[in-house]
Amino acid sequence: MNVKVLLLISLVFCSFLLSALFTPAFRRFALWRNWVDQPDGFRKMHKIPMVRIGGAPIVLAYICSLGALLCLGANFVFTGQPPLPLLWILLPSAVLVLAMGLLDDVIGLKPWHKLAGEVIAASLVYLGGIRIQNLGGHPYGQFLAFIITIVWLVGCTNAFNLIDGLDGLAAGVGLIASAATLAGGLIRGDMGLAIATAPLVGALLGFLRFNFNPASIFLGDGGSLWVGFMLACYGVIWSQKSVTALSITAPIMAMAIPLLDTSLSIARRFLRCEPIFRADRGHIHHRLLDRGLAPRHVTLLLYGASCVGAVFSILQSTAPNQIRLLIIGAFCIMVWIGIYQLGYQEFGIAARLVRRNVIGSMVKTQFSLRQYEQLFNSVNTVDECWHTLRTIAGELGFSEVELQLAGRNYQEHLCKSANGDWMLQVPLSDSEYVRLLCRFEFAKIEPLIAPWVDLLHRCLSAKAALLTATHEIHLAQTEAAKDCYALSTGHGS
Repeated sequence: MNVKVLLLISLVFCSFLLSALFTPAFRRFALWRNWVDQPDGFRKMHKIPMVRIGGAPIVLAYICSLGALLCLGANFVFTGQPPLPLLWILLPSAVLVLAMGLLDDVIGLKPWHKLAGEVIAASLVYLGGIRIQNLGGHPYGQFLAFIITIVWLVGCTNAFNLIDGLDGLAAGVGLIASAATLAGGLIRGDMGLAIATAPLVGALLGFLRFNFNPASIFLGDGGSLWVGFMLACYGVIWSQKSVTALSITAPIMAMAIPLLDTSLSIARRFLRCEPIFRADRGHIHHRLLDRGLAPRHVTLLLYGASCVGAVFSILQSTAPNQIRLLIIGAFCIMVWIGIYQLGYQEFGIAARLVRRNVIGSMVKTQFSLRQYEQLFNSVNTVDECWHTLRTIAGELGFSEVELQLAGRNYQEHLCKSANGDWMLQVPLSDSEYVRLLCRFEFAKIEPLIAPWVDLLHRCLSAKAALLTATHEIHLAQTEAAKDCYALSTGHGS
């Protein structure tokens, strides 16, 4: 057997043993310190308090196995990029992410605290030379490279944190993604990436023995954030070593499940106008649970989906350039089928609205309302106000309009209604109002109802006092003119 492969197997085995030994010890220590996750009956479905610092034994096993191998001089066996410089680049950022996650597990941190720490860690990695420098084979400036790299690293980091909702889910998906990355490094001949990834495979495998359903320890934020961050960094290195224009697609496929779940969560919350960082029960594993699947079956199903993504990522790395687009197309079709089967109503509603050109209708509605508001703001008398109201009501298709303003009443039938009407009355003051009648079958006015009512109340309520005063002044002037005329003609005595 090749010496390099043998050493990689030894590294995986060493990390596996250390993780299997460290995890029970950390579990007992956390129970003694009461560092546990309490069930809430909604999103946290475990029955008893669970230890949630599983990231600590994983990282310790990773570091110890790598340190032992490097101390034995195995670093000099590998040609190409040695792992030690790569690990020194990642060390400060990895320590920061782990410490931040453990603090959140023990004392709790606000989302923006974690996000700030992740951005700092990602910036350190970028400064160390691990960066996405081109997309589609086209290089771009340093600023854009920095933004894209930060978004990738922070996005992947939080993606693994978001899917950590079932026993063994995040750890198992991370194991599959790290195994795919290890295979990608071997295929590319990048032994630095391979030796950096191998202990992660072993550590996650040893930890999964205690984390799979029914779990006795949770990965926690420390573990999920750290695993996601390391895999994101390895994904960038994987893509850097490829000369193809579609190099970044292989790491995306390897981490398809967490990235897809995060993307769906952001899209769902955006469409529903909800805070992006608010937790909910709309994740992929929640959807599968709501369909009646047992937690263990959901986990195994998502393991299978992750394996499919891993196979696609390896095919993408090894296939000739002529068929790589076909692989991406087949992968996208499978993703679309999966999303469709999950039955998210938000996307179906959004698709129907797009087909109906609702955005165009909304723009037209807002433009019309602006015009109506300008017309109402320009009126100076009650008669002008009535003329404007009657004209607009006719354009909108109301069958009858009535205005009670400044002691005067205006009413007009605009069209005949055969099937009856519904009435809309907008109060302007205690005794003043606008009353509108509309045909039951008439749907054109429907999207305008709420903004139209708001416009009438806002514009005419503000105008009511002014128009009333103007009307009274006009009446007084008219009476004064009549009196003057009567006096001048001798009819006033």
